[in-house]
Amino acid sequence: MKLFLDSAHLQEIKKAVSWVIIDGVTTNPSLIKKAVLAMRESGERIDMDGYIKKILAEVGRMRPVSLEVAGLTADEMVEQGKILYDKFDQVTGNVAIKIPVCTVNTSGEGDPFDGIMAINRLSDEKIPVNATLIFTPEQALLAAKAGADYVSPFAGRVDDRIRQKTGMKFEKTDYFPATGIFDESSTDSLITDHELNSGVDLVARIVEIFSIYEVECEVIAASIRNATQARDCAEAGADIATVPFSVLESMVMHPGTRDGIDAFTNDLENDYTALFSGEV
Repeated sequence: MKLFLDSAHLQEIKKAVSWVIIDGVTTNPSLIKKAVLAMRESGERIDMDGYIKKILAEVGRMRPVSLEVAGLTADEMVEQGKILYDKFDQVTGNVAIKIPVCTVNTSGEGDPFDGIMAINRLSDEKIPVNATLIFTPEQALLAAKAGADYVSPFAGRVDDRIRQKTGMKFEKTDYFPATGIFDESSTDSLITDHELNSGVDLVARIVEIFSIYEVECEVIAASIRNATQARDCAEAGADIATVPFSVLESMVMHPGTRDGIDAFTNDLENDYTALFSGEV
């Protein structure tokens, strides 16, 4: 499974790239805005255009960076997608355009297929597309049929929706079982969202459908909240997981590893350490 960093923080990106295990980066307008404002508040003069170019250059070739449109109609998204691609892909040739699979809002406003049409039109222009805000396997299938190179199912947000149905209190980083949770009044009844047991279940079902029909589209497990969920998505067969910097750091940590380092260090003999100093 490939790993993308879900961040627009330049220092996080620099550090993650230096660890040589990052295969790409996903961003969104909110993340970029927050990062740019933080730099301006620290006294650094930077504009949005220049900041995005810094991200692309830092990530480098062969590692895709997803940049998201701001429009909600097909025409707006296609126009903005072309602008982003023409302006920024020339930096290192690593830009993919994020398009929401459906732009209908909570009030019911918007055309349900504007996102699909935008994906198709950008794909026809040979512009790589990452279909985002995927909450069901059928949304992923439609996006792939329209020509998306990537689909991004929001695993963590599906888990949030299921927990909210129960009224339970939870922290964003809490682990949610891949197999789902049962209704307290019935151990035989799983609580679901659109017949999905969990966000990992969403990822697994998309992977299965794409495998059955040999769909040439990569599945990016998105909205990953903790290291265990990243592991679950890997077991589910996700092509990629895009993770926040804090989750990436936690993936390498374990108390047993720390204990082992302490024991190893305490057991070292002076004669052995001298081998590395040239004193023997």
